[in-house]
Amino acid sequence: MRFQKLLQLSGAVVLSTLSLATAQAATGGEPAAVAQIDVAACLSATAADDMDKAGPACAAIIDNEKTAKPDLIKALVARGALLARHDQVDRAIADDSRALLLDPTLADVFNARGELWLKKGDKPKAVQDFGAALRINPNHEKAKANHKAIARELERIGAQMAVAGKPSFNCAGARRPVEKAICGNRELADLDREVYAANARVLREARNEGEAKNLQREQDDFIARRNAGFGRPGYDLKKTMQARLQRLNGVDGY
Repeated sequence: MRFQKLLQLSGAVVLSTLSLATAQAATGGEPAAVAQIDVAACLSATAADDMDKAGPACAAIIDNEKTAKPDLIKALVARGALLARHDQVDRAIADDSRALLLDPTLADVFNARGELWLKKGDKPKAVQDFGAALRINPNHEKAKANHKAIARELERIGAQMAVAGKPSFNCAGARRPVEKAICGNRELADLDREVYAANARVLREARNEGEAKNLQREQDDFIARRNAGFGRPGYDLKKTMQARLQRLNGVDGY
């Protein structure tokens, strides 16, 4: 009885071995090898700025479902940077965005995507990404510089919108004909406000008190000549104000 059981067990082992051999024969005789995924080709091609090689090399990594997460992130970031250098902004943003979904702690990628948003003219999204980079790394120098610049620009735009069409003085108290003309024209009102702001800036940046007094005297003379000249034949108020603004902005090389 025991001998019969041994025979049955041996038969089962033989059948199992035969089945495995048959399966191997059906697929070429050897077990299928697991393909090795190497991100090096993608990284070297992007570093060399070789679009022709980087395209297929990086796609082989990015489009492969078996790519390990760290390698996928490396390939996305590298290709995104390459695309950005070649002004393919939308594709670069897509790669950076996918990388950030996989790892939202990449300060460099947030900053890079912020610069891409800036290229597209989307300043709110840009400042948001620069801020995200700084939350991750408060000492990120590029993100700090970018965030400061764009935040100041947004502030300036907001301030301009708030006072658009309003001069530097209160129109309710306008008495002179030239003041009434400025109050009645949005373009002239904006010019007047810009002249006032530019003069305030050069006074603030004066090297000493004497220079500041001379600069203010020049501004007072401009106002006096403007008031006296307005309404005379051939007098162009807009050109006069534009010339003064250019003069002020040229004082410190702007």
